[in-house]
Amino acid sequence: MGGILKFYMLIPFELYRVFYTTARLGSISKASKELFTSQPAVSFSIKQLEEKLGGQLFFRNAKGVSLTAEGEILYQYIEKGCSLILSGERKFGELKDMTLGQLRIAVCSAVCKNDLLKPITYYHQLYPDIRIHVRDESSHEISRLLDTGEIDIGIINFHENTNEQLHIVKQIKKEMCIVAGKKYEALSTNPISLRSLTDAYPLIALHKGGSTRNVLDQFLLSHGINKNPRIELSTLELIVEFTINGLGFACVTKDYVANELACKKLFLIPLLEPLPKINLAVVLKKGMPVSTASEKFLELINQ
Repeated sequence: MGGILKFYMLIPFELYRVFYTTARLGSISKASKELFTSQPAVSFSIKQLEEKLGGQLFFRNAKGVSLTAEGEILYQYIEKGCSLILSGERKFGELKDMTLGQLRIAVCSAVCKNDLLKPITYYHQLYPDIRIHVRDESSHEISRLLDTGEIDIGIINFHENTNEQLHIVKQIKKEMCIVAGKKYEALSTNPISLRSLTDAYPLIALHKGGSTRNVLDQFLLSHGINKNPRIELSTLELIVEFTINGLGFACVTKDYVANELACKKLFLIPLLEPLPKINLAVVLKKGMPVSTASEKFLELINQ
């Protein structure tokens, strides 16, 4: 029995494909057109399959061909397998042609909305059938999500990358700045020391745990300042709104508040001390195959 099964398993799938197509259409000529081959080639493939199986599969009729009793039994099984395989081939082709698939991204809070919004908008214009998922997570959580395969691409704080399983595709440097609203506009005229600023005015910052907050805490400690912010918020959007409304000053990436600075809702406060930069990295998981949808997005952000 083992020898017989091994013998059958050596039959090329292409012979079953020809059998399935011919049986479904009931015609060798129609099958040859669908398979983009000649009628003699279809007849020869059927003959080969019959020889390997040891029995006749078709007999001719006035309209074309019909299945024998043995052929009917074989078709009941082959139909399911061929249908699934051909569906798989079509789905694979759709993925490669970008007419099916998904793009899963997670970013840390330091990523400016403009950094992501512009390439994603263009990407959606090029590939409208691709579903897009974007998550706002900490760098640590993004690393975990890449490890578990829950996302395809991550943008993390490069300084916090301790995961050796991550492959860096691109680095992005962000310039930090101190800003305040109209209430503290006078501070924008002359440089001030970090200590004088934090002693006299309320600091607004993100909650602890994120990469942007960690950079700020390290910057303060490096100048001997161990002080908690007066106001802690969960998002950069809230920080910008609170700062505009005069509740304090904030340290954010300059490009994040470019519009607010341009229309004078916020004002730059010059510091005597140089501000740190935030180094971000676009990362993938090492050894993980990159989907076509992800490849196309990476091409856009690398332009």
